[in-house]
Amino acid sequence: MKKYSIWMFLPIIITLFTTVGLWVTYIIAVNDEKICRLDLPDWTRSCKFRPPFISIAGDAPPASCVFSQVMNMAASLVLVVAVLRFSQLKSKVKKPWLNIFGLIAQSMSCFGMTLVANFQLSNDEEVHNTGTALTFGFGAAACWIQAVLTFMTNIKNEGRKVGILRVLLSLAITVCVILHFVLIAHRTFMHGARTQWALVMLFLLFIGTLGIEFRHSDFVIHCVERQENVTYLSENASNVTPAFQTDQL
Repeated sequence: MKKYSIWMFLPIIITLFTTVGLWVTYIIAVNDEKICRLDLPDWTRSCKFRPPFISIAGDAPPASCVFSQVMNMAASLVLVVAVLRFSQLKSKVKKPWLNIFGLIAQSMSCFGMTLVANFQLSNDEEVHNTGTALTFGFGAAACWIQAVLTFMTNIKNEGRKVGILRVLLSLAITVCVILHFVLIAHRTFMHGARTQWALVMLFLLFIGTLGIEFRHSDFVIHCVERQENVTYLSENASNVTPAFQTDQL
């Protein structure tokens, strides 16, 4: 059997952990009668509670406590994955600017996740919605960039198969982003909420696919102690006259 890198489990763990955390938030909010269930046919007629958007599910304690913790941890870990992905492709990609833009886009998406996590909808709607726009907008851009980089780098000759999968996921994510905001604008809240949940699950699935390439790479952090005294002595030795050097020998 082939021996793969243990780093392949990091994106998968992020996907599983965040998925479970968000659905726990949803279950708590439903049980506390804060939101309606997703399977109801119509929000206004079938339920007297608020529509089941993710932000509304995580708007009030105790669900908000779980939601904030999950989103903050997810944002931190996804940022780590983004940096590792940038490092993995740094020596392989012919257009470094595309790799840099991919890192920037994912970083902005993670920043948006922290805004969503720490500024609840009822406390600061403007900041919360800004975070949502950053998360979805830059997140979709990061997915498309990674899909293109997958074809360009073609790690272990898997680029075509994995690239097609990521293009399909990126296309589905883009459609969901557009559809979500269109449904909200038309006040079709139940379908808008379902679209939002589908969108987030697709994002998490995309992150999980990075484990495919991570299984071929080992990431090592080197810690080197600074040799200030050695450097100082070397500089002094270079300034010594040849005669003095001869006497010392």
